[in-house]
Formats: sequence, C-alpha cells, structure tokens
Amino acid sequence: MRYYFAPMEGINGYLYRRIHAHLFPGIDKYFMPFLVPHVKRSFNSKELKEIAPENNKGLYAVPQIMTNKAEDFISTAKKLRDLGYDEVNLNLGCPSKTVVSKGRGSGFLAYPKELERFLDEIFEKLDMKISVKTRAGVEEEEEFLTLLDIYNRFPMEELIVHPRLQTDYYKKPVRFSVFLQASAASRNPLCYNGDLIYAQDIERFAREFPQVDRVMIGRGLLRNPGLVREAAQGIVLDKETLREYHDQIYEAYQEVLYGDRNILFRMKELWCFMGSLFEDPKKYIKKIQKSQRLSEYEQAVEGLFMQREFEGKMRR
Repeated sequence: MRYYFAPMEGINGYLYRRIHAHLFPGIDKYFMPFLVPHVKRSFNSKELKEIAPENNKGLYAVPQIMTNKAEDFISTAKKLRDLGYDEVNLNLGCPSKTVVSKGRGSGFLAYPKELERFLDEIFEKLDMKISVKTRAGVEEEEEFLTLLDIYNRFPMEELIVHPRLQTDYYKKPVRFSVFLQASAASRNPLCYNGDLIYAQDIERFAREFPQVDRVMIGRGLLRNPGLVREAAQGIVLDKETLREYHDQIYEAYQEVLYGDRNILFRMKELWCFMGSLFEDPKKYIKKIQKSQRLSEYEQAVEGLFMQREFEGKMRR
C-alpha cells in the first residue's frame, strides 16, 4: 500500500511536513495545501516558503492548484516546474461554500462540459504529471458516472476520489457505492480518500478493495501522526514519541512565528485532533484552548502528558 498525506489548509505546512517525515517515515507523498493562481502577481512570500524546494528537501511533495481557468493552472504549473516539481495536483474536492460559489474546488464539478475543456487544455499543454483529487459530484451520486467518463479520457498520474458529494461536506457517511463504481471503471490509477481514522479502517479498506494500492489520509494522521506506521508495521504510537513530535513542532513555530497568539493558534488546531489519543482529556484540552500565553499553554500540555492515560491505538 502507498500512503499519501492529504493537504490540510493551515495545518500541515512545510514545518509540519518536515518534522512529521523525520519522526514518522513511510509517507509516499505529501500533498501541499492548495495554491490559488493570481493573474497580476506571482507567488507571495507565504506561498514561496511552502513550495521552496529547500523547505521540502527529502520529501516527495506535490503542489496542489485550485482554479477553474486552464490558463491559470498552466501558468502556475510551469512556475512550479521551474522550481523542480514534475507533478501537480488539481483540487476538485474542496467543499467550502466560499470556494464553491466561485466555481472552484468541488464547485467546478457542477459544470462537466467546462471541466472537460479545462482538462483538454491542461493535458495538451503541460508536460508534467497531473493528478486530480475529486468528490463524487455536487448533489447526486449519479453525477459521478459522467465525471468518471470525463476523467477516463485523460492520462492522469492518479485519480484521488473522496466519495462524498459537495453538499455532504465531511459530516455525512462516505458513499462507498461511488468508490465501487470508480474501482470498476477507472482507467487511471485510483487512490481512495475519506474517513481512514484508525489502523483497522485502513486494514478493512485493503481487504475490501485489494485492487487499489494507494490511500490518502488527512484527519487520521493529524489525530495520530503514527497511523501509517501502525498500519504498515504494527508499531503503536507511544506517549514519549508523541511528546517529541509535539515539542519539535512547538519549537519550530516559536522560531518562525511572531507573538504568542499566532503560535497558540497553530498548536490549538493540532490539539483539536490529537486530544482523542488520551483517556478523558477534556479538562486539559479545555485549558489548552483557553490559554492566552505560552506559559499557560505549556503548563496545560505538561499536565495532560503527566496525568492522562494514553491510548496510542485510538480504539473505537
């Protein structure tokens, strides 16, 4: 099985990726949070830090582009190629209303004819590996057959399917019937994405879809950074390794971010996921989320690691 880390906007940036790869090797590809092309300028300083080759050294990092304009996708992809990247990913999966209202992300799926013309142009004009991350459609499962027919016309590096509709967001159950259609009819290498939270979820997927050799994981890896290692090697995350992982990320953010507030914002986001690794963590997670200063945060984290029982496997 090949394992990919899903792009998580504002969370798994280049600092996170480097630390995660160092402590938990085994991720085959890290997909970067999406870039939105800008007509009047090139990459801004924040984007340049994310895509800088030196900041992704030793990783197979894939830039993701979100747009519904072929010329913008092509222009951005060529700039990325000049930086040394030979693969880019098209985001057709983001369900955010602000994105969808502009016809981007999964909002682009509502316009299959325009999408087909878009793909025609980018595959014709770009000599790069192009993968696509898609949802099943916007409102109805039946939309997926039309989309899959379009996707099958193009030589994709891989088709990454998150089998939910745009209107499902992340709350409704995954639609496995859609992925069954994809596994039966896709002419492109297929990757599954969606609700792989525990090692047993990955094991169950592998049993049910033995013909699919790659999965993309997002929230599961944010909750348990050692998830892939557990699934692939049976090595369960221990408290000491989680503490080292936390401390390295915390120190890295202190080096590059200015002010307690900015650092705490990033760390609090991580604890929204990692807190479930502990038994009854509510008291300490509440203290973490309420902390206004680094000293308060450090005290709350220390209490959590010292006082709470740890369940690395995150059993259901």
